[in-house]
This record gives sequence, C-alpha cells and structure tokens, in this order.
Amino acid sequence: MLPRLPRPRGHGHAAPPSPQGRRRRGRAAGAVVLGAVVAMLVTACSGVGTMSGEQPAPPQDPPELAQFYDQQLSWGPCADYAQTDDDRQAFAEPQFDCTRVTVPQDYAQPQGETMQIALLRKKATGDKIGSLFTDPGGPGASGTSFMASTAATWSTNGLGDRFDLIGFDPRGTGASEPKIQCLTDAENDEDRTKVFADPSPAGVAAAEAYNKQFADRCTERTGADVLANVGTRDVAKDMDIMRAAVGDEKMTYAGFSYGTELGTAYAEAFPQNVRALLLDGAIDPTQTTIDSTVKQNAGFQQAFDAFAEDCTSKPNCPLGTDPAQATRAFQAVMQPLIDKPVPTSDGRVLSFNDAQTGVSQALYLSQLWPALQQGISQVANGNGDFLMTLADLYHQRDAQGRYTNMLQAFQAITCVNQPPLKEPAEALELAQRAEEAAPFRSTGQGPVGARDACAFWPVPPTSEPHTPQVEGLPPVLVVSVTGDPATPFQAGVDLADQLGGSLITVNGEQHGAALQGDPCVDRLAVDYLVDLKLPPEGAECTLAPA
Repeated sequence: MLPRLPRPRGHGHAAPPSPQGRRRRGRAAGAVVLGAVVAMLVTACSGVGTMSGEQPAPPQDPPELAQFYDQQLSWGPCADYAQTDDDRQAFAEPQFDCTRVTVPQDYAQPQGETMQIALLRKKATGDKIGSLFTDPGGPGASGTSFMASTAATWSTNGLGDRFDLIGFDPRGTGASEPKIQCLTDAENDEDRTKVFADPSPAGVAAAEAYNKQFADRCTERTGADVLANVGTRDVAKDMDIMRAAVGDEKMTYAGFSYGTELGTAYAEAFPQNVRALLLDGAIDPTQTTIDSTVKQNAGFQQAFDAFAEDCTSKPNCPLGTDPAQATRAFQAVMQPLIDKPVPTSDGRVLSFNDAQTGVSQALYLSQLWPALQQGISQVANGNGDFLMTLADLYHQRDAQGRYTNMLQAFQAITCVNQPPLKEPAEALELAQRAEEAAPFRSTGQGPVGARDACAFWPVPPTSEPHTPQVEGLPPVLVVSVTGDPATPFQAGVDLADQLGGSLITVNGEQHGAALQGDPCVDRLAVDYLVDLKLPPEGAECTLAPA
C-alpha cells in the first residue's frame, strides 16, 4: 500500500509505495522495481488441512450488464500496452498476450460511457484450473507490469502450470483507458520540491491552496465523471466482469497490500463467485483515515528503529553508536534539507520530501538497510544521489524525466475510498498523532494541520470504513508479516478474523511475503491456490535474515 502520510506538501504521499506495488511490478510504485534497487544498490512450517463443505453455485450474472459479461475478448501482442522502458522490454516477450475488457464507467448507468481495463496474460502450461488474477497494490500500481515482471517466478513455483496468470490495471491506471491525469512531467518535478513545514495559519493556508490546486488540475484534466467512479467499489465490479470474460466460473485472486482491499471488496460483492483469495499485506477495512495513517506511521517508525539498531552496531553509521539517539541523529541530517536541499549529479536537488521518500522506500525491505546507511551518509556529506535514485523509483520517473500516472491515480482513488477530513481540527489531529507515531519524519517545526487534496475533491467518496459482510464466502488465506511497515501485522490478524479466513504469521522485516521465494510461505500459498488446502491453525514462517 502506498503510504497515506499526513504531509501537507501536496497530496499526502511522501513515502514509497508498498513493495507489493513496486517490488511485484518491478515488484505503488514495483518485484521489478524493488528487486532492481537491490541488485543495483546493494552490494517452520507443518502440514496443511483441506477446505471442506460444498460451495453454493454462483449466482447468475446481472442481466442489465449482459453486454459486458458476455463480451468476447481479442488477445494480441502487448507492445502497445507498455507504459515504461522496462515494460516495453518485458511486454515484447512472446509468452505474454494482452487485451482490454470493456466495463461501464458508471454502474448505475450501464448504457452510458464505458472504460477499458488492460489485462496481460501468461497462459497455463499444464493442467489448467482457470485464471489467477492479481493486483500488486498502490492504489495505482500497474498489474500488467507486475505480472510481466513476476511471471517467471510464479512459473517456477507451480502456479504457471495450473493457471493463466493475469495482471490487470485497475480503472484509471496504467494502460487502462481513460487515464487519471493531474500533473505534467514538469509539474511533477516541481511538486517534489515543495515543502510546507510552516505550522502557522499562513503556512497552513499556503499548503491548502496548493492541495486545492492539485484537486482542480485533476478535475480539469481527468473529468469529474471519471474521478467519481475510480474507487475500490467499482474495481471490484470490474473484476467480476473480467472473471466472466475469460471464461472462469469462479474467481481465483492474489492481492497484495492495497490489492487486499480489492479482494475484500470482491468478497463482499460476490462471495459466491469466489474460489480462492490470497491476501498479503492486509488493509483493515474497519479503520478510519486517521487510524490507518497513524498506525502506518507507527509501522514505519518501528522499521526505522530496527534499521537504526542494526546501523549503530556497525562501523561508520551516520546515526552514531547509540540506537536510543538514532532518531535525533537522523533528524539532524534530514531537517536542514527543508531550507537547504543538497545537489545531485544530474543537476537537481534533493528536497526534504524526496529524502524522506527515499528513506521510507528502503525501509520496506531489510536487505536494503546497508544501502540506506550509505544514502544517509551521502546526505550528511552534501550528496543526494542515492536517496534521489530511490525517490525517482518510487515516483516512477525515468532518466528522461517522464512519469507514469501511478501517484496521481493513488491520490484520486484514495480520495473516493474513504470520507475526507474536511474539518481543520481533524487535519490537525492527524498531523499531531502521525508525528508522535513517527518522529523520524518530523520537520522539527511542529505538525502542519493542513487539509489534503481529498478535502477539495470534486466528487464524494464511494466507500467508507465498515466490517465486511461476506456470508457464503469460502475460506480465504491472509498473510501478515510481523515487521511490516506499510500494512502493520495486526491488520492482517483482524482481516483474517473479519473474513473468517486462515492466517499465516510471517516473522520478518518487510512488506509482504507471499510468492516471493521463501519456501515456507510459498508452499502454503501455492497449496492453497492450487489445491484449496488451508494451512494449520497457527501456521508460522520465519524469513531468512538479511
């Protein structure tokens, strides 16, 4: 899940997308992106049980949507679906084919405007069960890009034999059409340099004016009619049309980070259409914006503290030798960037926001801690190259200065997925509680109680916090990592309970763990997806140390 930070700098997304968004695509913002970072910058389980009980037959497809459920897909080459240079190379592989599925823009008016949802597929190579759909997170990350980057790994663990592996770009994102568009490339560059750290009334007003400008640009360039229908509620309905369009009677789905929110929404809307749901890096659907943001900030502070304890035990740690003083030492390196950014070798400067983004990106995975130590040392010595590289990866900015629309989609989807904080007192409470939860991110000038872009959004939310109602849902499998910074462990415990599902507890320091190569987690996940075998109660795995 892309962190929802209470940052008044623009749109509240100053930390990187979950590695389920980035690490899996590249694997929002990708197994490819985070995997590439590692390669470029970083020199006990028991038996399983079986689900039992006859599942009810799926309900008939809605007759008013027959033209969508009955559509015939035309699969072909994927070259025209690529959004980045990495995608262009990966999508050229002949093992992949692509198509777009037509869905209503507004399900209340199915005869009106339509949208096109992009799908990328790798066909099953063995005894096919059906399709395995997946979403890598965000919201806003590209499922087509993720599948192109992760299909080889999934083919080696047995999933590629039994399933057509399908990644999709949720409405408004990636290669789906129309696209959410709010900022030009130049405006994206400018946005990253903005730091609103002044907590005075004038400072709050300036931050809110900037956030309103972002909302206005989104409205003008995307259209309020599109923005009104890009939320999770509508994507879940798209997923059922996709299921039918590929010829599957029931849905098999693996969702990561924000993808667990999509899986939960699908389970609510179509419980009798579910075959299997694997949900990793869970989002608790009962949490409010304030609660979820504060808990996420606390999760990143926990990850920072773990990094600091490791760093201070090693030579040349820029945070000193005492882990109890590491947050203060880190602030001493970062806070001067508010007024004096440090240069990078390409002529840009590393802002306070980009530095924090780069740091948070590295906190997603303990294997990046040695590289993070190097990056902080560089900043202390007046060099912003390393953290800028991480920030660029998060923002999906290429060497030519071009951006994807991932973060713009993240903001637009976020704003319709929960009620906005429209009262200044609510915004201030969030800023205060978030800073208390994650002091390593503090500006040192006090919390800025500015309302974010969602307070100025042109359309109302289409979802709100609630306990999911999933009567008739077959058993699902939730995976939760004890040291997950972006989607803290307890959210997975709670989601498994809410859905009546099974839980795999994973001991480790990273965001998500399923189908990433750990033999314990992967065996349990594959057994569930292929054979519908649930792990034993209390199933637990431990990731290998970094």
